[in-house]
Amino acid sequence: MKRIPVDAKLSVAAQPSEAEIAALGVEGVALLINNRPDDEEPGQLGSSAERKAAEAAGLAYLDLPVTGPTITEEAVRRFAEAVAAAPGPVVAHCRSGTRSLTLWAIAAVRSGRLQREEVLAFGAERGIDLAGALRWLDAHPEG
Repeated sequence: MKRIPVDAKLSVAAQPSEAEIAALGVEGVALLINNRPDDEEPGQLGSSAERKAAEAAGLAYLDLPVTGPTITEEAVRRFAEAVAAAPGPVVAHCRSGTRSLTLWAIAAVRSGRLQREEVLAFGAERGIDLAGALRWLDAHPEG
């Protein structure tokens, strides 16, 4: 599993296998966040199997499934709070890492850690298109 560093605490990734989840525990990762809905594609591990693998590896686990159109304020908040509260490194994953980084970018803009005009370049530096994060921010102005 290729992990893409986001900051000192968080990295994002594509779907991990059970063996890759076990390896995260050996590396000292504290939390695995799953941003994929179950049954998104055939052969996907699924949240129940992921939770079991994570717990067996000593990882905390958060199942927070989203799709581009279903990202909510609550999902952004829960993602940011989970990363902040984790006592060590966090790996968040979806199919490619894009949704996980989108959640982080939205929260980072909302908290002032990242400027809106920096979002696309931040994603591009990591090989991820964050145009969806900008569309989400446009559609959900802070109130």
